[in-house]
Amino acid sequence: MRITALLENTAKRCDLQAEHGLSLLIETEHHTVLFDMGQSDLFAKNAAVLGLDLAKVDLAVLSHGHYDHGGGLPAFLKINSRARIYIHKDAFLPHYNGTEKYIGLDPALSGCGRITFTDGKRRIGNRLYVSPLPSFYEASPASGLTELVEGRFIPDDFRHEQYLLIEEGGRRILFSGCSHRGVFPLLEVFRPDVLIGGLHLSKRPLDGELAETADLLAAFPTEFYTCHCTGEAQLAFMKQRMPKLHSLSCGESIEI
Repeated sequence: MRITALLENTAKRCDLQAEHGLSLLIETEHHTVLFDMGQSDLFAKNAAVLGLDLAKVDLAVLSHGHYDHGGGLPAFLKINSRARIYIHKDAFLPHYNGTEKYIGLDPALSGCGRITFTDGKRRIGNRLYVSPLPSFYEASPASGLTELVEGRFIPDDFRHEQYLLIEEGGRRILFSGCSHRGVFPLLEVFRPDVLIGGLHLSKRPLDGELAETADLLAAFPTEFYTCHCTGEAQLAFMKQRMPKLHSLSCGESIEI
């Protein structure tokens, strides 16, 4: 399996552009999968620079209903005319940062005719599955992220967040857009050999609590490739305690 970061918060190549967001191209033995699409068409521009043809993608997965993961959906629909796009049924609900900043998706896209709405674990291809976490794993209300329900802002419970699990070569590879509901629940539920994506730690101070988190994660047999909302400073801090923690930047590819 080959995974290429089409878009991420950082770019180490001058011919690629970065933005706050995430988009990964996953090439397996049986499928070419697009996981998330950033907030604009930059993921597609970077793919063109890298010589990767997004028209050959045969299925796409949106991790959750935020603009920095699904804002590039219109660009993908123009480039690719055939791939089914798997999105949780609640992803198009109105999501906000606080009460002023809308950070959700364009609701008009929900009727584009290419989307398969998911609810619970679903097989989407050969050894490919999407699944949310069980409802008893709660997101932290302290995040300040909200959902507008009947004219009232309530804390976002991230029931619209789903994860992509690929079983290949006897290994379990899990993809997470932001891990809003926590990293440890993902490790407990999915038992991945490899976890790829954002860990949502960028606002955490570089202190003893983060060191403890790193030590606890290091105790798992999982190998981590992380980016986006993990935070550059947090990643560097944790890497000192986690030998199996690696970064993933725009244009970088890994073989698993």
